[in-house]
Amino acid sequence: MSQPWDYIAKLVCIGDSGTGKSSLTIRLCEGRFSSSHDVTIGVEFGSRIVSVGPPASKGLGGVFDNAVHSRSPSIQPSSPSPGTSGSNELVASGLPSPPRRAQESQKKMKLSLWDTAGQETYKSITRSYFRGASGALLVFDITRPSTFTSCTQWLQDLRQIAEDGIVVILVGNKSDLAGDDSSSHQRVSRQAAEEWCRLNNIARYVETSAKSGENVECAFLEVAEMIYRNIEAGKYDLYDRRSGVKGYGVTGGLNPGPPKTVTLGINDAMRNGGNGLTGNCC
Repeated sequence: MSQPWDYIAKLVCIGDSGTGKSSLTIRLCEGRFSSSHDVTIGVEFGSRIVSVGPPASKGLGGVFDNAVHSRSPSIQPSSPSPGTSGSNELVASGLPSPPRRAQESQKKMKLSLWDTAGQETYKSITRSYFRGASGALLVFDITRPSTFTSCTQWLQDLRQIAEDGIVVILVGNKSDLAGDDSSSHQRVSRQAAEEWCRLNNIARYVETSAKSGENVECAFLEVAEMIYRNIEAGKYDLYDRRSGVKGYGVTGGLNPGPPKTVTLGINDAMRNGGNGLTGNCC
């Protein structure tokens, strides 16, 4: 029986209250959207196993396609010798067929998703869950510019607490309500968001809709793929919990079971000392 996943990575969803962090997590883990959702108290947890690396990463496009091509160049067929017309004649003449590249096995990563409360009241609790995270989705509401302004403080807090090199992407949620850049004066423009990413050394900006599902998987998959590239580059110690990533079987092997959501309230967090790394979570 093959292992269910190759790596497990801890991700946090952060941002102001009401930006749709919980809806994004539920959409990814359960494939549904609820128009009404209770305000998150403390943190909520979910998980999803996704494919990373080639061949699945070829569908993400852009920088990932280039990375795949640079790591796995295709084998160019040699020119047929004079008097021959290709591989059929090579086989007929008894010569060996050109070597074929071995089929790459698809790597899988279990995303351990921690959806944190955005309210100021719970800051001292939720920020403790930043420790040991290998990736983060910084979420704002496209239709509420104030939530975009708050991203600067959220990013500062994250980088102060999380490990160096944490993968972060900026997510503009509720694109279904915003229309295009010219349809609403209240809309945060893509240009402004991308410029903010450039100034703050953020890898990517993605606009999503938890309601329609647009780009939700893409956002999480891009974070997972960046983490996988870091694993391939040897940037994580898979035996160190603080890295936020570990390999299958490193601590005796874990059976992830079906994706689930568990709500942790204030009392739970305080009993755990505010530490999001209890138990077997990365």
